[in-house]
This record gives sequence, structure tokens and C-alpha cells, in this order.
Amino acid sequence: MPPKDPPHLYIDADACPVKDEAYRVAARHGLMVTLVANRFIAVPRDDAIRLQVVGDGPDAADDWIADHVEADDVVVTADIPLAARCLAKGAAAIGTTGKPFTKDSIGSALASRELMSHLREIGQITGGPRPFAPKDRSRFLQELEHAVARAKRGRAARRSLEGAP
Repeated sequence: MPPKDPPHLYIDADACPVKDEAYRVAARHGLMVTLVANRFIAVPRDDAIRLQVVGDGPDAADDWIADHVEADDVVVTADIPLAARCLAKGAAAIGTTGKPFTKDSIGSALASRELMSHLREIGQITGGPRPFAPKDRSRFLQELEHAVARAKRGRAARRSLEGAP
């Protein structure tokens, strides 16, 4: 029997290339989905999917997600600091290319991000991330399936420990 309180899927939606894939995985697992964006974007007409439009501030979407995410929820984001904040709350975080952020890897990811930012500031690096490829979409689907399964098991175990039905 599935948990009565399944994990929630949050999507850092501005420029997210894998929204459709996330909707399919969420539907298969009976998850609610919240897309968080700085502007209106089209979302499917589905009671399990909602759009949360936040202010224009540079971290407004990140702050909203970090304030609402709970342990055993899943977050899709390319933003490394947001991923770190979600991991700290016990949620799973997955990059849009399928790379999972973990407690073991997040420190290194944050350090690399800081180094690259510094190098860009002094004019040493001009390129951006590599283009999104079909293999990224496949890797994302696979990792999201794994993350949702882990989150559901974690949520069920937590409810069992709390004595909830």
C-alpha cells in the first residue's frame, strides 16, 4: 500500500528542460508537483501539478523551494546552492542532466561553482555549460525514478517510526 503522504516533487522551473519527463514520473508514482518560476509558464491541466510564481529576485524561486521542501521530497534543479539547501533538509536533489546531488558530493560541487565564478569574474573563462543532450534526458529519467523510489521508502519508514498509519 502506498504511503498516504507521498513525497512532493518540486521543480526549479525557469529554463528546466525536463519538465515533461518529471510530470510522467510523478504521475506514475502519484506525486504532487510544484513548479516554481519567476514568471508564468504553461503547465498541464492536472490537479497534481501546480505553478508557483514568485518575485523577480535572483534567488526568489530558490528561497521559496527551500522554505517549502521537506525531508524525503525530491527537487529538480540545476542550482547547486539550492541543491545544498534541500539536502540539508533531508530532501533529494537532482540536476536537470540527471546528476544526483548527494551529501558526499555537494561540498565539492559548491567549491567548483565558487572557483568557476571567480575565474569568470577575472575574465579567465568565457564558456558556459555544455548543451543539453538526449543522453542527459535518459539519465535524468533514470535518476528521477531512483530518487522517487528512495523518497517513497524514506517517507514510509519515517511514518512507520512516528506511528502513523
